[in-house]
Amino acid sequence: MANDNAFLGTGWAFPPRFDGPNHDVVMSSDIEDIEQSLTILLSTTPGERPMVPDFGCRINQFVFEELTQTVLTQLESEIRLAILFFESRINVEDIYILPEQISGKLLIQIDFSVITTNTRSNMVYPFYLNEGTLISSQLLPLPDKWDKA
Repeated sequence: MANDNAFLGTGWAFPPRFDGPNHDVVMSSDIEDIEQSLTILLSTTPGERPMVPDFGCRINQFVFEELTQTVLTQLESEIRLAILFFESRINVEDIYILPEQISGKLLIQIDFSVITTNTRSNMVYPFYLNEGTLISSQLLPLPDKWDKA
């Protein structure tokens, strides 16, 4: 029986992985393929792919920015533009950006509809505004062997 949603595409799962005794490539299709494609799009900075230098989304320029309404609006605009140019299978219905102040993370919810089936779906993409370290801002004492130098 043929897959009724074959036109939505089938591709390697993201992240790439292999399964089974023959180590076959795991594939994704339908809505799952679209969501993984969006993750790749939002994770890629334009210029990273030599053969497609325009591919990607410029949200990394907002890392370390002060979280203001202007920055949130610009971030949403960059996401909409990237999807408009590089994910033609969907229409973006709405984008919600939920800041998590403690973790320095933005949860970006993209509500979309698949153009050919008018199926509605959504996905959440975590975007980290701050560098992910557990290093304290306090100065640590030097080990004894370094004190004597």
